[in-house]
Amino acid sequence: MNRSHPLAVSYLNSTLFMDTQELKIELRNLQSKDYKDLKKVMVESYDGYEDEPWRLKDIKMLLKKFPEGQICVCANDKVVGCALSIIVDYKKFGDNHSYEQIVDDYSFNTHDPDGDVLYGIEVFVHPDYRGMRLARRLYDARKELCESLNLRSIIFGGRMIRYGEHAENLSPKEYIEKVRNNEIYDKVLNFQLSNDFHVKKVIRNYLKNDVSSQDFAALMEWNNIYYEEQEKHINQTKSVVRIGLVQWQMRELNSFNSLVNYIDYFVDAVSAYQSDFALFPELFNAPLMQEYNHLGESQAIRQLASFTERIRDVFIEKAVSYNINIITGSMPLLRDGSLYNITYLCRRDGSWDYYEKIHITPAEQDSWGMRGGDKVKIFDTDAGKIGIMVCYDVEFPEISRRYADQGMQILFVPFLTDTQNGYMRVRSCAMARAIENECYVAIAGSVGNLPKVNNMDIQYAQSAVFTPSDFAFPTNCIKAEATPNTEMTVVADVDMDLLKELHNFGSVRTLKDRRKDLYELKWKGKD
Repeated sequence: MNRSHPLAVSYLNSTLFMDTQELKIELRNLQSKDYKDLKKVMVESYDGYEDEPWRLKDIKMLLKKFPEGQICVCANDKVVGCALSIIVDYKKFGDNHSYEQIVDDYSFNTHDPDGDVLYGIEVFVHPDYRGMRLARRLYDARKELCESLNLRSIIFGGRMIRYGEHAENLSPKEYIEKVRNNEIYDKVLNFQLSNDFHVKKVIRNYLKNDVSSQDFAALMEWNNIYYEEQEKHINQTKSVVRIGLVQWQMRELNSFNSLVNYIDYFVDAVSAYQSDFALFPELFNAPLMQEYNHLGESQAIRQLASFTERIRDVFIEKAVSYNINIITGSMPLLRDGSLYNITYLCRRDGSWDYYEKIHITPAEQDSWGMRGGDKVKIFDTDAGKIGIMVCYDVEFPEISRRYADQGMQILFVPFLTDTQNGYMRVRSCAMARAIENECYVAIAGSVGNLPKVNNMDIQYAQSAVFTPSDFAFPTNCIKAEATPNTEMTVVADVDMDLLKELHNFGSVRTLKDRRKDLYELKWKGKD
């Protein structure tokens, strides 16, 4: 926060709907030792199917022939979902084939490393973990594999699981059209269509004794538009990272759940563009202080602090569910009688970390009794190394320089300013941090008015992503920016490879050219 006046506080009672603090999500290749867990998932996924859909010897054969194509998702080191596939020379089969022909009596002799199509032979997720978009992760991993192996497409036969209910009145073509138009809900077909697959053909007698589908299947296809793309692998650090900024509108909220609904809306909106990060502003939850305008300032802010851990848990759940890393903005936290301004990093694998604002403004100290934190560390994510600072922190160059020495690629700065003066301090210093540390800097703030919360009547912000200054970057160092004082999101791509080139071959090399023989940064705080 960087304001002329402090906030007053209100409190609304609610409960958290889901606790995911201990959930650790991992995507990796399947191994033979996973079969015990895999078998349990299969039994639950197939609604008590007595025979083993996949025998151990089948899994071993797949792993022997094509280990890269067998992908699993784990929760707390236990397999909870799986996607199995092989590579085929598709012209040998054509569009009229059966599942048995593809798997060749589970010998998988049809697997051809020199083939052109990644054929999906199985996907399942444990019922207890459905609704967390884990199947989407498995499909995304398949797409990455298809690109990395330079294969033409992904193809599989999708069951039409509700066609049996409509077979008397609808042809397979009519059924698919109604599913596409959301007139009929088919959880399998709807999911495939929403994941950029299209129906290539309808096949009869694809899977034996598939009563619910009346022996029909929709041959689904996803085309690899990057057919010549350089090889990539699952969980490889990305070269291009997508950042989503939430320029949050301060508004009256009548309940904790209303805040959660807005959080869900913005996370959904940013993740829909396949963003790797979402950044919320400093003290974005201030509208919850409305009911406590009658309290003194220090008492009111402590009431707001009572929401913080519940809001954190909401963000943890959203990060996993929407497959996005979230910097939560900042919130007040009361610990051992002391008040801190804290922001959380909620990773999409279910893990989380935090940063406490180091530099507290005079208003925060005098009116609220806030204290500054004493820990600064780099944060590792699946999309690179990041640093976090809160508003006023960015006006001090020492912390970001410590981050830079630890390999920071992106600096995230949630902020809250009421005047253009305060905003320009944050903006100008954020740009300076990008130049001097040869990194990207993303800032996000709140806008609008909040008349029913004391001292929150005016907000001013223009969220933005800043770059270093060199030939590979925009001449004004602005990668993207929001419209001032308008609620919106900003989505921007930043190229990590450009930073590597800048560090070594830039027209100036700020980090390398420091005179360490004359000066150095000495850290006295906690590691």
